[in-house]
Amino acid sequence: MSDSFFQVIARYQPRDGQLETVLELLAELTTATRAEPGCVSFEYFRNVENPGEVVIVERFVDQAGFAAHRDTEHFTRIGVEQIVPLLEARSSTKAVATLV
Repeated sequence: MSDSFFQVIARYQPRDGQLETVLELLAELTTATRAEPGCVSFEYFRNVENPGEVVIVERFVDQAGFAAHRDTEHFTRIGVEQIVPLLEARSSTKAVATLV
């Protein structure tokens, strides 16, 4: 039997001098996101090959769980209003993944 989930891999490139602030805000966002009922896991990492880039791996029970995450107060307050203005660039890839 296999389990499937909705996965998002996001890449953030903070503006010069903003990396530490972005990491602090991500720590706050991570704590709140992990408490969501639809969250399977939420992790973030500094890219080894590009230390100025942050990679976020998000897993939700399904696409609806991810949509609910984007509607939360903490996502808007921390992610949209505080983190996004500190970024030079960002991108994401979304997929339905299956554990076998």
